[in-house]
This record gives sequence, C-alpha cells and structure tokens, in this order.
Amino acid sequence: MSKTFVLKKGLNIPIEGEAEHHVSKTIVPGIVAVQPTDFKGFLPRLLVKEGDPVLCGSPVLADKKNADILLTSPVSGTVKEIVRGEKRKLLAVLIEADGKRACVDFGAKDAATLDAGQVRQALLQSGLWPWLIQRPYGVIANPELRPRDIFISTFSSAPLAADPKFCFHGELEAAQAGICALGKLTDGKVYVGLDGNVPAPAFAGLKHCELVRFQGKHPAGNVGVQISHIAPIRKEDTVWTVSAAGLIAIGKLFTTGRYDVLRKVAVAGPMAIQPAYVNALPGTPMKELAHFFGNTPRKSLRIISGDVLSGKTIGPDGYLGFFDNQVSVLREGTEPELLGWIRPFRFNQFSTDRSYFSWLLPKKKYAMDTNLHGGARAFLMNDGYYAKVLPMDIYPVYLAKACLAGEIEKMEKFGIYEVLPEDLATCEFVDPSKNNIQDMIEKGIDLMLKEMA
Repeated sequence: MSKTFVLKKGLNIPIEGEAEHHVSKTIVPGIVAVQPTDFKGFLPRLLVKEGDPVLCGSPVLADKKNADILLTSPVSGTVKEIVRGEKRKLLAVLIEADGKRACVDFGAKDAATLDAGQVRQALLQSGLWPWLIQRPYGVIANPELRPRDIFISTFSSAPLAADPKFCFHGELEAAQAGICALGKLTDGKVYVGLDGNVPAPAFAGLKHCELVRFQGKHPAGNVGVQISHIAPIRKEDTVWTVSAAGLIAIGKLFTTGRYDVLRKVAVAGPMAIQPAYVNALPGTPMKELAHFFGNTPRKSLRIISGDVLSGKTIGPDGYLGFFDNQVSVLREGTEPELLGWIRPFRFNQFSTDRSYFSWLLPKKKYAMDTNLHGGARAFLMNDGYYAKVLPMDIYPVYLAKACLAGEIEKMEKFGIYEVLPEDLATCEFVDPSKNNIQDMIEKGIDLMLKEMA
C-alpha cells in the first residue's frame, strides 16, 4: 500500500486550451537542435564539425568539466550548422535529419543483472546521463557520487500539463527497466511520486521502488515539493531526480539498446488552434508546429517550451527543450486595460484573493495572456501570502530577499538547498509586487554554485 500525502496548499490556474487526447501528427523534422543551454552547469565542448555524419545516439557535445558526460544526437543525418551567440557562446548544434533514424546499437541488457558501474557506463555512453539531475542546485548529476536517494515524479500539476496516462500508455515495461537500472546507482531508495488526484495513476504498477501518492493543487507534481515531504534535503545531502520521460528513455536503452527520446508533446494554451498532442523529439523546431498557430501574427504570440509558469520563451524560431513535453501558446498582452483594477466587474480576470467576481465562477476557464496588469513595485508582503500557494516548509519571501541580496548564510537558513526556481512559480504568479521570484532564486543558486565550488 503506497503512502499518500494530502497537500492543502497550492494553486491550480484555470487557463483555457487544454490539449485533447489525440495525436494530431508525428513530426519528422528536417532540422533538430542539440542545445547545451538546456542543461544547467554544462560547459560544452564540440565533438563534431559542420558536414560530419551522425547516427541517433552519436556524441555531439561533451562537458568540459567531465568528459564522460555527453549529449548525443536524437536523429541520424548530417551536422548542418554550429550556432553561436555573444562572445562565441555555443547555443546549438543543428543536425539535418535524413529520415532514416539509423541508431547506434548500444546492446540490449537486463538491468537487473548489471552492477552500478555497468549501468553508469551505459547511461554515459548513450548520452542519457543528463536526464539525472542533482539536488541541491539542479545541475547534471555527478557520476562519481552515490546519491542518498533518487526521486521520480511521474506527473505534472502545472497548467495545461501533458496527461501522463495518455503520454506513457503502454510504457510500463520500459519504466520498470528504468527503475531497476536507477536502483543500482543509490544506496538509498528510489521514490516514485504518483498523482493521487486520479483513481489509477500512471505507473502505479511499478515494483522495486517506493510508491508515494500526492493529492493537491499545483505544485504537487513538482519533484522538489515531493522531496520536501518524503525526505527533505539538508546541506550535506545529495539526491538525484529523473522525470517520467527520462525514466522511459533510460528503460528503453536497456530493453532495446537504442537511444530513443521520441515523446508525446502537448501543444496547448488559449492561442493554440485545436490543442492536441504531437509525437516529437527534443530540439524540434517550432516551425513544425505552425498549424497550431494559424495566421496569427507571430509578434502577437508568446510560444513557450514548457508550462506557462516556469517554461522558457522560445518564439516561433526556437526549438523544443530537452526536458519538455509541453508547448504553451499565449497572446502577448501589450495593450493597457481601460480603468484597470478599478473597473467594477471583471468576470474575465482571474483572482486568487477575490479581488474580482471570478470567485463566483469556480469552474470557469480563462483566456489568459502575458499582461502583468501593472509594473514592479515595492517588495513588502509578508511570508504568509506566498505560503498559501507553496506546500513546503520554507520561508519563501525571506529566501527570495536573501537571494536578491546575495546573503549566503540567510539563503541556507531559509531553504535554498530544497528548491529550484520552478518550485516558487506559484508564488511569482500571485505576487502583487510583480517580482520575478524565479529569477531571484536562479541567481541565488548561481551564487551558491560559484561560492561553494
């Protein structure tokens, strides 16, 4: 019998545009991008040059700090372009796909018969190691360490998130192989977070792991929130996390011997035309999703790889992020609102504290846009305001201010080891001062990495 945590704090944002449960198309992209910027702390070293042929699973980039950590190609084809930014920063390696999906054969293996070193070597050689994220700080896991525990959240509670039961239907065998492999890498437990809001959550049949159900509003699906309730992270602790998509990819490596990161991606949001799912690879260009955008001027849209709270704005010329199985499409809210907050009736505006009459319509969905309805102002609210939407035992206001001030001792005191920016996304959403809370936390983590190195 799995343990259940009922989270009373949190916030579900009622936004329009949920993806329908059908796959509208399988995208066979002409160009795929391998983006080192998707991985925090990864310092890329090129292993290919323009014109080089690659297979699916061929190494493209290595980490300068640890040459064993590789990023590999998701397709077979030819390296078309090396994209650089300011100061020649490496932004992406563009690969022109040949449509054949020829793969490096890593050899199918029974993960249950392997030792930790063999599992580690298989993940490193295939390029799947970057799915393992180390906490504190959210960087790629250090292969030389053994984590206290490994945590997997099998669902997302973010707005318009992809449905795991639809996305991962029929993948239980691969998931179980992934669990067996990950169990070799830790002396502790492999914890699997299940969606307690549904009667039969995805992956409820997994064995050789600790199943834990979470009931509640967003951010109940965040692995950081789950860790804080199961076994909180302390200063001396190291834990690893893996997403559900990463678990499947790892499992398929051992069951098929191939690097397979194809996934169902939800294209959703108020401005998405007939929101649905597509089969796509990480690094797929947003141009391949043009039929979801219609004739709307691209300057009027905000296209996000990920969810609307913590995803990355990539625009129509961007690429799907490595860890993302959701694309969100919003309208850019650039126009001022007549009379603003003093208007007597605002039934089309959502409020978390009953400032408008939206609380009378609890089931209503809103065509939200990016308009902030005001500018940044003094950071004065008390900690209880954020605490209503954050089910973690930390002090979010004091933590954000400590990060803003760069005070390491206070950051440690108020919970920097337990969070990543995404965990405070709901705090940013409800913040009347319009502060970029996630940016503050990100800068605080960057400072910790610099000072603690």
